[in-house]
Amino acid sequence: MKYFSTRNDSVKYTSAQAIAMGLAPDGGLFVPETIPAVTAEELAELCKQDYRGRAVNIMHRFLEDFTEAELREYVAHAYADNYDDAAIAPLRFTDDATAYLELWHGPTCAFKDMALQMLPYLLTASLKKTGEQRRVCILVATSGDTGKAALEGFKDVPGTKIFVFYPDGGVSRIQRLQMVTQEGENVGVCAVKGNFDDAQTGVKKIFGNAQFAAELSERGWFLSSANSINWGRLLPQIVYYFSAYCDYVNSGKIAMGDEINFCVPTGNFGNILAGWFAREMGLPVKRFLCASNANNVLTDFFNTGIYNKNRDFRMTISPSMDILVSSNLERLLYMLCGAEKTAGYMAQLSEEGRYDVGSETLERVRALFAAECCDDDKTKAEIADVWEKSGYLIDTHTAVAAASLAQYRAASGDNAPTVVVSTASPFKFAADVCSALGENDAADPLAALAARCALNIPRPLSGLDARAVRFDGVVEKQAMPETVNAFLK
Repeated sequence: MKYFSTRNDSVKYTSAQAIAMGLAPDGGLFVPETIPAVTAEELAELCKQDYRGRAVNIMHRFLEDFTEAELREYVAHAYADNYDDAAIAPLRFTDDATAYLELWHGPTCAFKDMALQMLPYLLTASLKKTGEQRRVCILVATSGDTGKAALEGFKDVPGTKIFVFYPDGGVSRIQRLQMVTQEGENVGVCAVKGNFDDAQTGVKKIFGNAQFAAELSERGWFLSSANSINWGRLLPQIVYYFSAYCDYVNSGKIAMGDEINFCVPTGNFGNILAGWFAREMGLPVKRFLCASNANNVLTDFFNTGIYNKNRDFRMTISPSMDILVSSNLERLLYMLCGAEKTAGYMAQLSEEGRYDVGSETLERVRALFAAECCDDDKTKAEIADVWEKSGYLIDTHTAVAAASLAQYRAASGDNAPTVVVSTASPFKFAADVCSALGENDAADPLAALAARCALNIPRPLSGLDARAVRFDGVVEKQAMPETVNAFLK
């Protein structure tokens, strides 16, 4: 299977080339030329396997450059005792029609681990397969969780360095501490004055700077990405949609072939897009509910067909979703509209901050996607409500999804079995979760939340305050290239 850019499908690349490059040369995102099918019989066989077996099965369909034996080796390392639950991505039911897919049992307590524990193996192997002699610097913009997960995944990986930019004041205290105390000899972290979109735009500009790339190449370096713009990051996420469906079937609450919904807290659109790929492969999904916080640019898009980032940026208690430019939406647009129209939309977004896909494309989008949003008050109310009714604790991002699901069910009457994609441990946002439960101004929110709910603090989050801060830099967005350049000297 070959890959090409969302903005030009005339040039094809191998899967190893696509993963090694991260971003296509024209600034587009790599997409597969075909989407492999999973038959009903194959899906039934997946139900008999554990998470690791499901991961090998699904990913191998997209990676013709990799042997099944190689993928089994990578999977065995990526999903091992670095996870605190043997199921890797367990499904927890609050009632027969609602389940939470817990994607936060990995080393950084967020769903980004599901892909970023795998990506270093895929990337380093891809470099060898493509004959790349230069060293790679992984360049990342993060709204909170990707940064730490990428740092942890690439820590001390030979032949690599990784540098992470995050918005100054735009991540939670725990997210910041996780990044600025990161261990490893090949890592770098810096805050950017501005919001996540400023950081993400700055990184994209660095990738698109041919002169900068040439200068780095002369010194033996090239850049790649660990953001979900990299296909090697998105691909492992497809797996957990299949795994969730299999676990739902295995629970006896649905029969094989029954359709379910997925409700996904959404910022950069990578997580929910992975679900769309799973459905296109044959997973019985009725509808995806795109859940947004007060930065509801996606809600407006799915309701009107107009994507408009020209609006106030809001800092919320679900900071990983504080995004106005959802990069992975470009992949969906390509699949629906083709390269020429997609390139035009992206040019309009860059020049005018908006584009309109028109009524025909909107109708196709709305056939599969619904969208809801909620503010911080509703988010906190949902945390308290789920805890009170079910004794189940959720974080602020998962609460956006849960509240959006309640709104959607009430408005549509669609009470189909639904998986809420739970993207972070509630302890990662302990202060706001405590506040939602009436525990305000706790001196130690982690300890207060553990005591309040009789739960253990996840090991990766314990003792963060005692760790030495290694990275305290803050730069203007214009200084990002200079910062990367200095890091690679």
